[in-house]
Amino acid sequence: MSEWDENQVREALKSALEPIGDADLQRDLWPQMLQRLDRQEAVRVAWFDWILAALLGAACLFYPGMVPALLYHL
Repeated sequence: MSEWDENQVREALKSALEPIGDADLQRDLWPQMLQRLDRQEAVRVAWFDWILAALLGAACLFYPGMVPALLYHL
C-alpha cells in the first residue's frame, strides 16, 4: 500500500469509530457475578439431550462395533 492509501484507511477508521473516552469500570463486577452464580438453579437437561442419549444407547446395542469408535473419539 502506498502512504496515501494508508492515510486514507487511517482517516476512514478514525471517522467510523467514536472515541472511547473513559474506559475504566465504575465499580467491581465480581460481587454481582457471585450473586448471579448463587441464584442459578440446578442444571436441567433438555428433552432433546435425553433423546440423543437414548439414540446413542440404542445404536450401541444394535451396533456393538461402534463402541470402540465412540471411545476413541472421547
